[in-house]
Amino acid sequence: MTAVATAGAVAGNAPGNLLTDRLEAIARGFKHVAFASSLGAEDMVLTDAILRAGLPIEIFTLETGRLHPETLAVVARIKARYGHDVTLVRPDAAAVDAYVREHGANAFYESVELRKACCRIRKVEPLARALAGKDAWVTGLRRAQSTTRTDLALREDDAVHGIAKFNPLADWSEPEVWAYIREHDVPYNVLHDRGYPSIGCEPCTRAIKPGEDIRAGRWWWENQDSKECGLHVAPDGTLQRAGAHRP
Repeated sequence: MTAVATAGAVAGNAPGNLLTDRLEAIARGFKHVAFASSLGAEDMVLTDAILRAGLPIEIFTLETGRLHPETLAVVARIKARYGHDVTLVRPDAAAVDAYVREHGANAFYESVELRKACCRIRKVEPLARALAGKDAWVTGLRRAQSTTRTDLALREDDAVHGIAKFNPLADWSEPEVWAYIREHDVPYNVLHDRGYPSIGCEPCTRAIKPGEDIRAGRWWWENQDSKECGLHVAPDGTLQRAGAHRP
């Protein structure tokens, strides 16, 4: 049975309408907005809402060089469905080569430090390049995704990149995400149907077992509290929840 089929019903489409309102407000309030898509379920909801409303929000994904083929296939499905080309942002090839030469291709299994170093090269630095010249960015983060995200705000002040950061799905539940996907027939990563609720790089992601936390398959060899790649971490090493925007 597919992830869509098991999602359960959510009454009406009010969450979808509210999402569109939130995205439209972001597009009105900021001239240069980018959406960093992981190509996962939440981000496909945002992709559909952005493209359905014709909003001037750039959509990009971090093509780390270690993604599952099924994840990369979603880019082609977006093109086929919406006629939109997602921008692929890749890591610096020289930095990747240097890491592999010094530590090995899969050194991230050896320590949290080496794993975070790999994430910095393949994700954090490319994200900084993608956000250069932007004044706001959008993510598909939700509070219910992880113990590290329970205080997630709808809007944050991103001290790392010096711009506003929006999490318009922060208060959504997983059933609401899948109800939207079902209602709008949104294309999604087939790995979700194979026990992968959270999908990152191929060697760092596994399917979860029944009853496990939805992010248990991410960096499964590490402590639960260390499971962030650095994309949403403040300069002092804490999560950017501390920088929540206060109007």
